[in-house]
Amino acid sequence: MSDLFTLTITPSTHDLGGFKVRRTLPSKPRTMVGPFIFVDQFGPAQLDPGQGMDVRPHPHINLATVTYLFGGAIDHRDSLGTFATIEPGAVNLMTAGRGIVHSERSPASERTGGAIMSGMQTWLALPDGKEEIDPAFEHVAAADLPIIDDGQVNARVIMGSLWGRTAPTTCHADTIYADIQLQPGAALPIDAGADERAVVVALGDASLDGEPLDLYALYLLKPGVPMTLRSSAGARVMLLGGEAFRTPRHVWWNFVSSSRDRINQAKHDWKDGRFPHVPGEAGEFIPLPEVPLTVSYP
Repeated sequence: MSDLFTLTITPSTHDLGGFKVRRTLPSKPRTMVGPFIFVDQFGPAQLDPGQGMDVRPHPHINLATVTYLFGGAIDHRDSLGTFATIEPGAVNLMTAGRGIVHSERSPASERTGGAIMSGMQTWLALPDGKEEIDPAFEHVAAADLPIIDDGQVNARVIMGSLWGRTAPTTCHADTIYADIQLQPGAALPIDAGADERAVVVALGDASLDGEPLDLYALYLLKPGVPMTLRSSAGARVMLLGGEAFRTPRHVWWNFVSSSRDRINQAKHDWKDGRFPHVPGEAGEFIPLPEVPLTVSYP
């Protein structure tokens, strides 16, 4: 095992027709890194002209979703009546709490030439005492997120505090999340303060203290150890983590909770139509699966 990493997770890849999704959390060896309990990278890809993403209304409980794009755009609608279009560099934070329903679709303007699919979809487990808070939605524009830029490194702080800058995005638990773009030959120190930290190379090539990182894999970093991220040819790297949860979290489909009984209740509520509807999309929904692709282990 490396002196820098405690675990390396190779993603599972799902082909959604026209673009691929690579999932590193949850996985058999690890369910969470800080509050992060679900980490997907989708794309990069461009769909055929006229095509776009259409994720029909579906429910969540006891988590917050974080959508961050490298390219393209997504229209978000939810059962609170929210409508928001997210574009690259901005962040959508949707807090499910006791329950929310939302849809995600490519805008009409994206479909004309074929929608671009490129970005990150992550979920954050809500901490003890906050799992059943009221649902909420927050959009933070790209211009409102702090950037560290020296001409060779462009690092955007999406959540939490890093490199002396703090993002305005709400954090229900201590969280760090950043989008790091490195020019060829550039380097950036990685803060060692968080309980748990991980990096994912989304594009290009990168290394930590001379150890090369595989594209798309998630590397759990040893706690308290300062490191330097470098790239020889240019890279885009996501840094994520935060406080370690003392109470385990379970995942089943779109539901996260410290209680399996709560997840089972959510299953029945969705199947029986007791979740709220997304305005304008009441007739559309994703049915409860028999065997979900997203589960925690055991």
